[in-house]
Amino acid sequence: MNALVSVLLATTIATNAAKVEHQYETRQSQKLVPMLSEVLRFPTVAGNDDARHDQQSWLLRTAKELGFVARDAGLVTEIELPASTPNAPILGLVVHGDVQPVDADAWSFPPFSAKVEDGFVYGRGAADDKGPLVQALLAMKALADSGIKRTHTIRLLVGSDEESGSTDMAEYLKSHQPPDYSLVLDSEFPVVVGEKAWNSLTLSEPLGERGENTKPYVVSKLTAGLAASIVPDSAEIDLRTTQATVNWDELDASLRSFTLPEGRRLATQANGDTIRIVVYGKSAHAGVNLLGGRNALVGLAQLMEGRLPRGGADDLLAFVRVAGQDLYGTGLGITDSDPLWGRYAVNIATIKTDPENEKNTQLTINIRSIPPLTGAQLKAKLDALVADFAAKRGATITTGGYYGDKTLAFDPNAKLVRRLLDDYAKATGTRAKPAISGGGTYAKRLPNAIAFGMWFPGKPYPGHDVDEKISIDDLQKGTRVLIYALTDLATGKKIAKPFAP
Repeated sequence: MNALVSVLLATTIATNAAKVEHQYETRQSQKLVPMLSEVLRFPTVAGNDDARHDQQSWLLRTAKELGFVARDAGLVTEIELPASTPNAPILGLVVHGDVQPVDADAWSFPPFSAKVEDGFVYGRGAADDKGPLVQALLAMKALADSGIKRTHTIRLLVGSDEESGSTDMAEYLKSHQPPDYSLVLDSEFPVVVGEKAWNSLTLSEPLGERGENTKPYVVSKLTAGLAASIVPDSAEIDLRTTQATVNWDELDASLRSFTLPEGRRLATQANGDTIRIVVYGKSAHAGVNLLGGRNALVGLAQLMEGRLPRGGADDLLAFVRVAGQDLYGTGLGITDSDPLWGRYAVNIATIKTDPENEKNTQLTINIRSIPPLTGAQLKAKLDALVADFAAKRGATITTGGYYGDKTLAFDPNAKLVRRLLDDYAKATGTRAKPAISGGGTYAKRLPNAIAFGMWFPGKPYPGHDVDEKISIDDLQKGTRVLIYALTDLATGKKIAKPFAP
């Protein structure tokens, strides 16, 4: 009898999902690209409060035009499709509307212009996370128009500082109850059962020389990268002569004879008493697509080995060479590996002025860690390594960073996990294994939440990259997967203990 009931239920879900998808195809799918183009034009990087408010106004207006209930909840915007009956459980959908910073000069088009070309939508946030925002809105609209009875209220939560301070959900939960269970649309399909911990190590010291300078120049500038979660696509060092006359030709020729790592290139510019040396690479998401990046800072450190006077710049680049031996932390003494979690992911991310001491220059290394080390244990290990490195070089280096994050793990046999795996398989015709992600999501900040899409497995993730893009085919396909999951979860019985087997 139970088997027969299960078959009948699965048939009903498939029939209802087909009705919702028909609504989407005939009435909503053509809106996806224009809506995404609109929201991509808001430059919602950290600190741009005007863009955040403008985008929230757009969200509130657009949600009401779609027939939803929309509420300004401060740093979070609530968009709600009520259940067909009162006092219903709440299924959350969670996305973020803010984006990573950009170096507009590195893009082949203005990053907030929302270019549509050759089957792709281009722009900062196209994949991470404004594409999923629009997909959620239109999937909800298709379900609303289908006439199918909803047993759950669907509440879309749009955060505003996931890529920077990550204070939005904590602030929201002070005065709002979370949904009964939530899908975070900010990772990969079919469902993410483990998220690595987000940590960072910083090294800070004055940039200048230490002891006798045996080189005919000093370092006047050292900078690289945009943010900890982005593989740096450019790194620059400027040298200023200490001689009465200057000829940079010999140094320039020596630099150009050096073979940089694959995917990196060198540019130099001599201007009077200064030479500007820049290595270019390729940016990528440090947690999800580290293999797709080409780290310019590691390339610069290798290029400048043995070429700098003793001092802060030489120390920091020497540590980059240590830490950047591979992408897994081997140079940091990290060799941990796990059959489920894989290995650490280490991004040598930025060199910038120390925000707490402008006289110092700071190197930041982003570390996505796996069990079993806690943040405190990792910090102790790395601090000891840096202290030994500094002592051997006679340097005074201040260490810091962030070690407050934790790994997030779910039982692969949990009820909600199995439902989502089945929904993905039925929507795509392909059964995939649960995923482990190096990127942290709102699932760590919202109770009873798990990451579900919207990126398909086996494809390089373009979030955080220069010329960020997403294919229109994948946008449409991902929306259909979400439609199937919403039809399953929001029209069925409430799942008791969804994260238990």
